Amino acid sequence: MTITVDLDTRSYPIYIGSGLLGQVGLLDPHIAGRDVLAVTNSTVAPLYLDRLLAMVRPQGQAARAGRVESLVLPDGEAYKTMATAGAILDALVGQRYGRDCVVLALGGGVVGDVTGFAAAIYQRGVDFIQVPTTLLAQVDSSVGGKTGINHPGGKNLVGAFHQPLCVLSDSDTLRTLPDRELAAGLAEVLKAALIADAGFFEWIEAQAASLVGRESAAVNHAIRRSCEIKAEVVAGDERERGRRALLNLGHTFGHAIELCAGYGQWLHGEAVGAGIGMAARFSARLGWLSAADAARIQSLLERLKLPLRPPQVDAEAFLAAMAMDKKVLAGQLRLILLPAIGNGRVTAEFPLRELQAFVRAELGAQ
Repeated sequence: MTITVDLDTRSYPIYIGSGLLGQVGLLDPHIAGRDVLAVTNSTVAPLYLDRLLAMVRPQGQAARAGRVESLVLPDGEAYKTMATAGAILDALVGQRYGRDCVVLALGGGVVGDVTGFAAAIYQRGVDFIQVPTTLLAQVDSSVGGKTGINHPGGKNLVGAFHQPLCVLSDSDTLRTLPDRELAAGLAEVLKAALIADAGFFEWIEAQAASLVGRESAAVNHAIRRSCEIKAEVVAGDERERGRRALLNLGHTFGHAIELCAGYGQWLHGEAVGAGIGMAARFSARLGWLSAADAARIQSLLERLKLPLRPPQVDAEAFLAAMAMDKKVLAGQLRLILLPAIGNGRVTAEFPLRELQAFVRAELGAQ
């Protein structure tokens, strides 16, 4: 199946399905005759790099794709840094690649984000393609053009908007995904439902066991619907000046969890899952969300094998991390809260003292 992210001249397809990786000809419209650098990590490379290279350099037709090189990075959130982006830039410069090259990002969210960022700044921007191999990347981070790296002061504080030429999501790659990584991706599926589609939330409730069990039909539907929701939001607000901020439900809390716990201790999706739980409980505390709906969200997080609460970290450090969130405007923190399931809202309309009391209570209730 193919979904289109509609951005006028920068529109692009998202290819979703089984057996796409290695399908010769699928990427030809985007790369034929061009120099290619395929970037991946040490975990994904032994599994899927050869299949991707076969797509861009099929046997007997190597000249069609120009030069094809690959770069294997270390694996982990700890490597989502300027140094890693620099290694990609060094590879591009070392191969003397021009502005007409294309960079392929094969891996999860870290590979996609840092590779996209390097592509955005190399010679003021070269083309790239997302080939996500984790559920989180397939349903969220590969779509929408957000690229970036972490900074010691906060998550994703350095980055650029840079849309890919296309996204190729082969659901077969999820067969090799560890259970924690699968659950991390399900947090982003749940997020999409909570901000925009109550019917999709009900479907996830009914299909939770199938999703955790990696049943192909359920997983493919989850990828498709999540991408449809994100594509619609991004098409209306590419650079997050308004509604696109809804896609950060759970992320302000989640980014603070990642920073305070130490990058790599919690997977991004695990932190988002706990952050969604916090956002639901804070919404209920403010009287926005019913206690019954907050309990439904909590129950579904548990069934999807996601953390229900944040780790026990220093509350003041946690609040300081939240204050560095990218959604802070004019010194005022904005959160994505839930008036109802399927209805997210970006708001600064909450007492700061109430948020501080909530966070301190959450971190003391372990």
